[in-house]
Order: sequence, then C-alpha cells, then structure tokens
Amino acid sequence: MRRRAGIFTKLAVLALILYAAFNLVSLHGQIETARAARDVLEQTVAEQTVLNAVLEHEIENRYDLEMIERIARSKYGLVMPGERVFHGVAN
Repeated sequence: MRRRAGIFTKLAVLALILYAAFNLVSLHGQIETARAARDVLEQTVAEQTVLNAVLEHEIENRYDLEMIERIARSKYGLVMPGERVFHGVAN
C-alpha cells in the first residue's frame, strides 16, 4: 500500500518550487541587465574603433599639407591670408 505525502512534505515541495521560480525570475532579470550592458559596451567599442581609425589616418598623413590645413581650420579656426570668414547669426 502506498502512503500519501503528508502536509509537511507538500509544503516543503511547494516552498522549493516557489524558491526555484523566484530564482529563475531573478536570473532572467540579471541576464537582461547584462545583455543591455553588453550592447552598450559593443556600441562603445564600435565608436572607439572608428575614432581610432580616424586618428590613425591623421597620424599617417600628419605631414600632408591638406591635412594640416584641415586641422588648422577645424580645430584652431585659422584662415588663409586674404580669406574672409562670415559667421551666421542664428536666433
């Protein structure tokens, strides 16, 4: 004859099932957080890779007169002798 499980056994099994379910939900949240962090880091790596390529190009061509002129205009606001610069007035 089979003996049925007592109330204590049923409560223990229910408690274990609830504990396991809570842990699964918690782990799912941690996984989603980690995936979001990974996506942000992948985007940062992609942006930094592009920036590194630009800087490498600038280093390789640092003696190119066109590169020097472009940097002088964009970074330092310099102009060639005789050039006129007009600044637009925005609202």
